[in-house]
Amino acid sequence: MDLSILLLAGLAVVVAALVQGTIGLGLSLVAAPVVALLDPTLMPGGMLVLGMVMPAMTMVHEWRHVVWRQAGWLTGARIATTPLGVLVLIWVPANAIGGVVGGVVLLAVILTAWRLDVRTTRTNLILAGAVAGVSGTAASIGGPPAAVVLQHEHGPRLRATLAAFFLLGSIASLAALAIGGRLTAHQLLYGASWIPALGLGFALAIPLQKRLKGPRLRTAVLVLAAASSIVVILRSIF
Repeated sequence: MDLSILLLAGLAVVVAALVQGTIGLGLSLVAAPVVALLDPTLMPGGMLVLGMVMPAMTMVHEWRHVVWRQAGWLTGARIATTPLGVLVLIWVPANAIGGVVGGVVLLAVILTAWRLDVRTTRTNLILAGAVAGVSGTAASIGGPPAAVVLQHEHGPRLRATLAAFFLLGSIASLAALAIGGRLTAHQLLYGASWIPALGLGFALAIPLQKRLKGPRLRTAVLVLAAASSIVVILRSIF
């Protein structure tokens, strides 16, 4: 294992866990670009390992606030389209699908900030989960579609429901990648090595959770979703 990759990516993971632990998403936005830059072969499996452990930490802390109906629709749709994500990863470059999904999410954020009122209806939950199933497996961008739909939920409910969705979805994506022969021991080893950094970032986030709520939390979620989309779009271009 390369010590420089472990340390540099580990620092990014601490910051990423701090962001996601506070807002409910952001792990891929902060850490994935750093990991991909240091060693592209660690994607997406390395990030999916973290994407499984991080929400487990959140659920241990806030499990009482999970809205299982919402998480169920999101996760069911994600699992249904996860095999498609594996096929897309095999036949289409990840940056291409990431660019398309990033553009769609960015448009949704802009419309939401302007005048579109996105609510947590069954249809919206299913659509968000379906998009996440493809994009989360192929390009490690599964959070923003779900976050846009759940944006009106209060802090603990938003974080906990997203965590349930991320946990179950990451397990499904990892299993699908393994079956499809796209998950390597190299990815798993590095992903596991960053778990302590993940725990440190999450511990730092807990005191901040009560300070960010209501309209400020919704704004932070939308800004982070937009930023995530822009990063993915730029990665697909350059």
